[in-house]
Amino acid sequence: MDEKVSQLIELALSEDIGSGDVTSQYFVSEQREGQAFLVARSEGVVAGVEIGAEVFRRVDPACEVTVMLQDGSSVFPGVQILEVSGKAQSLLTAERTAINFVQRLSGVATRTSKFVKAVEGTGVTIMDTRKTTPGWRLLEKNAVVSGGGYNHRMGLYDRAMVKDNHLLVDGTSVDLKNSIQSMKKDHPEIAVELEADTLEQVEAFLGMNEVDYLLLDNMDNFTIKKAVSMRGDRKRPVLEASGGVSLETVRGIAETGVDCISVGELTHSAVALDLALDFVPLPERG
Repeated sequence: MDEKVSQLIELALSEDIGSGDVTSQYFVSEQREGQAFLVARSEGVVAGVEIGAEVFRRVDPACEVTVMLQDGSSVFPGVQILEVSGKAQSLLTAERTAINFVQRLSGVATRTSKFVKAVEGTGVTIMDTRKTTPGWRLLEKNAVVSGGGYNHRMGLYDRAMVKDNHLLVDGTSVDLKNSIQSMKKDHPEIAVELEADTLEQVEAFLGMNEVDYLLLDNMDNFTIKKAVSMRGDRKRPVLEASGGVSLETVRGIAETGVDCISVGELTHSAVALDLALDFVPLPERG
């Protein structure tokens, strides 16, 4: 497991358990065994199942956890996602943290799957952004993949993305081209993406052979189509549409001919999938 994810699990458990689960300690017998099932209460796509399982193991290594569905599986109300058995105190202590992880990540996967279905047949790729919950980026981006989407850059280090604010500081076309060439010389493995707000910028940027991706930012569909036609039959740069994309508008954007659409709401506005942990009390240990 990724070390950052492992630390996030420990942090989540620490903030919830603190000095101890006083409710389970005083109101549930230490000898009581329990069995529980993580169950879907609504339709969606699950993600983060292994993270949920790991939460139970961290609380009590003696817990027996069986993952019943893999990330990316579709669920409907009543479908069991994982089974866990062990000390009832341990199951109750881990319950909320485990659900929090899985329902949040399943919400991202479910939202992503809706966008993917909305553009089905167009050949367009749905991508995420850096608009993620601090500390959760790796998990949320994995959830996007579980929902059928693709990852944009992970951070500031794995793709150069020159946006309007960069150009406002210092960005004539000549300086921009020289900067791209310098970066490519030092980091040939890193792709370069330029953000275009106007067709004039599109025309200028298409003349730079070093550009790998061109972001068409907040353009209407007519303007996006013009940008696509300006590229012609070339495969590069890859054309990405972004800005104000919703489930209602994404199909129309996809039909303009762009290669991919980045959608911030996959992560920043996803609603948690409704999940619950159903308990089955077992006899006390003798």
